[in-house]
Amino acid sequence: MSGLAKYLLENGCEVSGSDIVDSKYIDKLRKLGATVYIGQRAENVPSDATIVASTAIRETNPEMIRARELGLKVYHRSDILAEISKWGKFFLGFSGTHGKTTTSGLCSYVLEKAGLKPSFVVGGIIPELGINAQCQDGKYFVAELDESDGTIVKYTPNVCVINNLEADHLDFYKDGLKSILETFEKFISNMPENSVVLVNNDNKATRELHSHKTVTFGIDEEADYTAKNIKFLSDCTTFDIYYKNNFLTDLTIILRGKHNVYNALSVIASLHQSGVDIKLVKPHFATFSGMGRRFQKVAEFDGITIFDDYAHHPTEIKATLSSAEGMSDKRIIAVFQPHRYTRLKNLWNEFLDAFDGVDEVIVTDVYAASEDEIEGVNSKNFTCDLAQHLSIPCKYIPGSIAEVAAKLYPALEENDVVIGLGAGTITNLSKELVSIKDEVCEVAH
Repeated sequence: MSGLAKYLLENGCEVSGSDIVDSKYIDKLRKLGATVYIGQRAENVPSDATIVASTAIRETNPEMIRARELGLKVYHRSDILAEISKWGKFFLGFSGTHGKTTTSGLCSYVLEKAGLKPSFVVGGIIPELGINAQCQDGKYFVAELDESDGTIVKYTPNVCVINNLEADHLDFYKDGLKSILETFEKFISNMPENSVVLVNNDNKATRELHSHKTVTFGIDEEADYTAKNIKFLSDCTTFDIYYKNNFLTDLTIILRGKHNVYNALSVIASLHQSGVDIKLVKPHFATFSGMGRRFQKVAEFDGITIFDDYAHHPTEIKATLSSAEGMSDKRIIAVFQPHRYTRLKNLWNEFLDAFDGVDEVIVTDVYAASEDEIEGVNSKNFTCDLAQHLSIPCKYIPGSIAEVAAKLYPALEENDVVIGLGAGTITNLSKELVSIKDEVCEVAH
């Protein structure tokens, strides 16, 4: 929502809105001229406004009630993003269960660093640029396309990447992966005839998407775009990219893990299919440090390192924890905040298998994300199952993230690596730990 607001402000629109807490995103929007209220109240709604809401906003929200009373048009955020994408630019979309924030951010970043002045709206902050959206006069528009609520069918990109598909968002997709595939088939059929759909040929579900528009990429299976001669080095990953068995380019990235080879490969493929000169963008892959909240080092003190990651699906957690491989001399502590009761319920067994390679797991209370509780589906019960499943310490710490940090801090030692996992308030863990550390230092002095 903050990215959309920024894009509209840069297009000269008058923007107001509300949130439940203040944040750095809101500060940036205010500097661009937005009016932002903290707290959601009926009086925040202008009588002549067009209302834009995300899926998380319920119909019982006082601002939604007021909008209906005033007879105002209410649009979903996807409607506005779809409208923006039709403003005359070449549209690159990035979708799939995992990796869409990283790939859309990486694509935007390399186009920007190559001087091609892209416009973009992505789902996270690009650290080197410090923004998640930008409106410029270049040829390309890049966007992250969310499939969680089925709204992906509204978009018609010229080139689209489908990184992978797995069962997720089962509160919406009642028939699981079958429903997801049906939605993506509809999405592809809506795209213009000359569009290109890049699908991961190593992912079983995306392989089932058949269309004359599809072009494949992969590592393990034969594909149109392939990554070969992959070398995972201490400070970077290098590999060669082939298109239809002909050498296209070599590539260096500083991101860790096999999943990031897929990410970089899909971005190169999308740019190649879009007519971008690969020589222009190639050097900038090696300077992209990843998206905010994607295995992001957020704090370091007393020999203790804190990472923050948005991973909230079992496959994402596995990929994130694989990024910690090579830290065998460290004690790895995963702090997991389950995101949504429905996801925890539907993927309970998959979550039990997601924590390989760590030395300890701490589970916090579920971040509800506007959902109601489900009887028996809670972090205490999950931690009991996890402790029986794993042969490492598993601990449930209830309360706020500040309370979790207060219980965790005294047990931390030099050489510990703490990885916060989840899409909710777990992102505040490093701030709370640093705050406690500073208080301890003040008392000591």
